[in-house]
Amino acid sequence: MKIIDVVLSKSYTGFFFDDQKAIKNGAVNDGFFYVGTPEIEGFSSIRQRGEAISIQLILENGEVGVGDCAAVQYSGTGGRDPLFLADNYIPFLEENIVPMLIGLDMNEFRPLAEKFDRMMLNGKKLHTAIRYGLTQAFLSAVAKVNKLTMAEVVRKEYNIVEKVYDKVPVFTQSGDDRYDNVDKMIIKEADVLPHALINNVDKKLGRNGELLREYVNWLRNRIIKHRNREDYEPVLHIDVYGTIGIAFNNDVDKIVDYLLVLERTALPFRLRIEGPVDAGNKEDTIYYLAEITKKLDDLNSKVEIVADEWCNTLEDVIDFADRKAGHMLQIKTPDLGGVNNICEAIIYCNKVGIGSYCGGTCNETNISAEVTTNIAIACMANQCLAKPGMGVDAGFMIVKNEMNRVIAITKKR
Repeated sequence: MKIIDVVLSKSYTGFFFDDQKAIKNGAVNDGFFYVGTPEIEGFSSIRQRGEAISIQLILENGEVGVGDCAAVQYSGTGGRDPLFLADNYIPFLEENIVPMLIGLDMNEFRPLAEKFDRMMLNGKKLHTAIRYGLTQAFLSAVAKVNKLTMAEVVRKEYNIVEKVYDKVPVFTQSGDDRYDNVDKMIIKEADVLPHALINNVDKKLGRNGELLREYVNWLRNRIIKHRNREDYEPVLHIDVYGTIGIAFNNDVDKIVDYLLVLERTALPFRLRIEGPVDAGNKEDTIYYLAEITKKLDDLNSKVEIVADEWCNTLEDVIDFADRKAGHMLQIKTPDLGGVNNICEAIIYCNKVGIGSYCGGTCNETNISAEVTTNIAIACMANQCLAKPGMGVDAGFMIVKNEMNRVIAITKKR
């Protein structure tokens, strides 16, 4: 079944693009705005609306495969591709990519995804957002041609022999609204919570970590007080954006001691800390996360370290996994480019015994969330992000509903 036409349209994401460098350097909030001068190239303000490009592949039989080119909230930093604005890239797609798509056969996903993901134009790969959206559209189209779910297509083409399609624990993210949004998570009984967005030392972590310790204590007590059933025990997963490393000058022993304090504070709940150190480059970040992970394990701690920054590509995921730089790796889906790389990354993590977190960003769309949820189910990830947005309800609904639909229809077959 061949592509006979391609339709591109400007889309909007579930959140915003944020200049992480300016925020880390102390940009001041004014309501939902950040006041100050942007520091990353391409940004016109520190916070600006999130944009995407929808790709619709029109097939001979009238079916339409859909994918959304989207990029992460913190674009242009941590080794990522630059800011992705629709008006800048639609003309590029129309001129360079659309002519290549007409006439392509949509019977198989993997070969096409790998071809376009690896493609070089003018000596460079396509922007990660383009590869992300294009390969989503391929997977969507192939699923429709073969009358399967996207999860079934992935299992078939990656030779995953497991026949049962199970739920993947869903991680909800709060953003800055780390109190009221927690209440929503408790009511909905999210598997993993709350994210918390601890991205500033003075305002959110505390120079000695005291503010985060107080927050973990509040979080623990809030769950115990308001949970609907006593056996509801979510994992506490907090993203600290390297601020623990900043507060403790990347002193591994001090960081580990502090994490042990947080672990005791969180009991009886399991604790995950994402991105305790961001060393400003991949090699040093791997070193610190591996050291922290080993010391925690040697102390029989149950705290789990989650890698995020600098773990961007499939090659990065493999490098972090091989050096045990964390107990779990966030596979930050838009950063990997083609969704074929998400499949490979989850499969590799599972193979070497490191946690696979099929993540992404609040700055995605409902389409990209549904596609990556199918991949998380198919490849048996350990955790899946509720996305897009930071408001809990919409992202949780999109991911959980797609997950439940896929599982229900595969059981019916």
